[in-house]
Amino acid sequence: MYKKILFAAITAIGISTASSAQTLFTYGPYKADAKEFLRAFHKNNTQPLNNKAKAINDYLDLYIKSRLKIKEAYTRGYDTLSQIKMEVANLRSQIADNYMNDQEMSRRLIEEAFNRSQKDIHIGSIFISFKDGNGVADNNAATPKKDEILKRLAKGEDFLTVAQQSSDDPAAKTNKGDLGFITVFSLPYEFENAIYATAPGKYSPVVTSKIGYHIFKNIGERKALGKIRAQQILLAIPPGADAAMQKQIAGKADSLYKKIIAGGDFNNLASTFSNDYISAANNGIMPDISVGQYDPAFEKVLWSLPKDGAVSKPFLTSHGWHILKRIALLPVVTDPKNKKNEEELRVLVSTDSRWKVSDNFINDKVIAKVGLQRKAYNDTALFALADTLLDGKKATIQPLDPATVLFSIGNSSYKAQDFIDYSRNNRYKTDGSNTLFDVEQLRENYIKAELRNYYKEHLEDFNEEFRTQMTEFKDGNLFFEIMQQEIWNKAQTDSAGLQVLYNKNKSSYTWKQSADAVVFFCSDAGVAKQLYEQLKKTPADWRNLSDQYAEKVIADSSRYEWTQLPNLNKSIPVAGMITTPLVNKTDNTASFAYVIKAYPQPMQRTFSEARGLVINDYQTLLEDKWTAELKKKYPVVVDQKVLSNISK
Repeated sequence: MYKKILFAAITAIGISTASSAQTLFTYGPYKADAKEFLRAFHKNNTQPLNNKAKAINDYLDLYIKSRLKIKEAYTRGYDTLSQIKMEVANLRSQIADNYMNDQEMSRRLIEEAFNRSQKDIHIGSIFISFKDGNGVADNNAATPKKDEILKRLAKGEDFLTVAQQSSDDPAAKTNKGDLGFITVFSLPYEFENAIYATAPGKYSPVVTSKIGYHIFKNIGERKALGKIRAQQILLAIPPGADAAMQKQIAGKADSLYKKIIAGGDFNNLASTFSNDYISAANNGIMPDISVGQYDPAFEKVLWSLPKDGAVSKPFLTSHGWHILKRIALLPVVTDPKNKKNEEELRVLVSTDSRWKVSDNFINDKVIAKVGLQRKAYNDTALFALADTLLDGKKATIQPLDPATVLFSIGNSSYKAQDFIDYSRNNRYKTDGSNTLFDVEQLRENYIKAELRNYYKEHLEDFNEEFRTQMTEFKDGNLFFEIMQQEIWNKAQTDSAGLQVLYNKNKSSYTWKQSADAVVFFCSDAGVAKQLYEQLKKTPADWRNLSDQYAEKVIADSSRYEWTQLPNLNKSIPVAGMITTPLVNKTDNTASFAYVIKAYPQPMQRTFSEARGLVINDYQTLLEDKWTAELKKKYPVVVDQKVLSNISK
């Protein structure tokens, strides 16, 4: 958890090794660029500023300290540590595809996605599979079936009826091919193109995919609903689970729901129990959800949640038992100049199949920057080599030597054997026809594939944004590593130093006005009232009384500050006091407190009670001392004129 928070802070600092003509400050022999500092400043300060000059000066101090620490990490060779190198390589492999598009093409795709995001389309679907009932590919049977369906539709037969009778999608027998509403990014790009090009009440031309033929109908359109931000707890049902296990999982889902209704923390329960491990790592918070994105049963419950904070009862899908909590309804953005929405669309476009349309732009960029040189060789001999190695045919002429260079991209050379290796996995067309490319076309496909690979392997040379992100990530990891070694580990493990600091500043580590108390979290106001009346009669029996309400009441016995006691208001706590229930108007849950012992005066915390606070103070002392040492090693000189100019 600490690493995630600190890493987020460092990437917000925006550390970079890029330079330009205007130097804001030097640290030893190294320079920090004013442009890079401003980019980082604006990235970290997104709200309107009352005093820009003060904000810049405050941020500059943080920026300088971070640069000093990162430079020291490089000096010590932390960038050569295997763990750092592995993490950088892993990130590169994860995000490189996000940048595999041309910027101008990206702009066009973003504009198209925005326009499509303004409406939801209710669609019907007919699917004709390339496989027969036994799962064997049979294109010959699929084509006449497709033609017969098109004839029926052309005669005016009802689309959904035809889908129910003839679609190879098993679900069509019950849903008649009605897929509900979709919006941009709900379906593969080739399907989306066909749907958004189809007028309401009409059906699309046939779309061919790897698995079959597809026909879509635009049943109707509406203004886009937007997105829902939600949390979920998923209790997955393992494959092959017997009835007893399924019943046990259902019971667990019901138990968690009751805890939530009784005031349990959804965040903690999601992170502890949810089997959706991606969202569980974020307290159950899911990526914002558009229509047409999830299982229809899931979306039906999600979109039926009436208000923010509403929690669904457990419900079952093919994935298991779900409990959903609505966080916020996010209306669709209608302003094409909205920068945040534009950036979100940019990310979605870059990770979607539509980026493939920019391949030609990418190839042209590589050729323009580093060049493509086709070498001289005998085409017939190359084709003979392909026939021999791919199909086992006996060559009628001498095949080309596999070591022969076919072409070069920049300083990289590509041999005939490389082409053969590529061809083994890419010989068949991807349109589902199960037919082979001819060798000449296959060679051109190979050249295009290697142009694209070269672009990806040299992304830093083509994309400044990618280069910056990789630098920030690497520097952030170095910052974390050196802080771990110099500050955090020392503060955690130096028990003697912590004890000395505690003794020296003992008066700073005190309790404010506090009380030993039991706080009761109740599922609804009625339960709270009943328990409250019972406790007034026998408060010492609070544990047995609260246990009688099972999961409708959660009792937490601890030490609280007075300000943490529900419904205390301006009253002064005394032993035996029971505060009246405080009702949450949003969900009708309620809480109240039973005071066991009150401490009206501030009290000294023991070392054990104050340890967390002492560690924080010790970290600050260690960091201040270390920063002073770094400034001696790398003397900092700020160009006041440049600082004044950027502060205006």
